[in-house]
Amino acid sequence: METRLTVAALVHWQGRFLMVEEEIGGERRFNQPAGHVEEGETLIEAVCRELREESGLVASPSAWLGTSLFRPRDGAATFVRVAFVFDLENPPGDHHPEDPDGDVLACHWWSISELAAHRAALRSPLVWQTVENYLAGTRLPLHALQAHL
Repeated sequence: METRLTVAALVHWQGRFLMVEEEIGGERRFNQPAGHVEEGETLIEAVCRELREESGLVASPSAWLGTSLFRPRDGAATFVRVAFVFDLENPPGDHHPEDPDGDVLACHWWSISELAAHRAALRSPLVWQTVENYLAGTRLPLHALQAHL
């Protein structure tokens, strides 16, 4: 079984969470800006790139949120997902995805209740888990995470 290393950006601003809307297998799904780590990238470089590509935002993470392991039902691969916190102090302004893969349909800023209303359409259970960890106050220092594996 293949293992894939991915990163995710939990972006928070004034009680709202950034979610990207994607079409996967003909269905609308919602996720934090996330994707695979590319050859030669550090984890932080990868999450900043994914955030920029999928939302148009340029920001740096303030904390490491944790690492999760996910095995989808299809069993095609196992995903190791490293999540980062991006607490924005300034309004995000007008931003648009660069989306080189062409799969991001829109960006949404949702309250926790709006996010909960879309829970069945989240890309994986890790999306909700990441939000729960954030709301529980999980914040790990970036220096505790090695930049390279």
